[in-house]
Amino acid sequence: MDAQAVAFAIVAVVALVSGVGVVTTRNVAHAALFLLVSLASVAGVFILLVAEFLALVQVLIYGGAVTIVLLFALMLTRAEEFSNVRSNPQWAVAAVAALGVFGAMGAVILNDRLDTQELRGPSLQELGGELFTNWVVPFEIASLVLLMALIGAIILARASDSDEPGSGG
Repeated sequence: MDAQAVAFAIVAVVALVSGVGVVTTRNVAHAALFLLVSLASVAGVFILLVAEFLALVQVLIYGGAVTIVLLFALMLTRAEEFSNVRSNPQWAVAAVAALGVFGAMGAVILNDRLDTQELRGPSLQELGGELFTNWVVPFEIASLVLLMALIGAIILARASDSDEPGSGG
């Protein structure tokens, strides 16, 4: 085995273990941290596939922004609302579906008929030039939509806090 295969195996095991941690832990904050580790592991896979831009996006957008928004949502949500999350009667169906997907993916991986060729993606300069010339307006619109969603969540959380008895509002 070469060094790239060993690195992939290590990153894949970390991603799988942290993914299992996301769905099995009872503490929602710990699940968010496991999610962050899993997303960072996926960024490691992108680096091994010579896709530096995707790795950067994975870390900045998913690892950073999405996890932060998730933690904000957890902080602004009442803990009582999560009391009966584990009592879903469809967990067995979900487990069978997950094992089926795992088996199908394993069969594809073990059936190694893929053509191996040199991997080469576009450079970061090319992607950056394209992003900030042709796609700058949609990029800024998406950032404004996310900002408005965050401000709306804070306003809704403040309004629900002032509705509680004894809050003085």
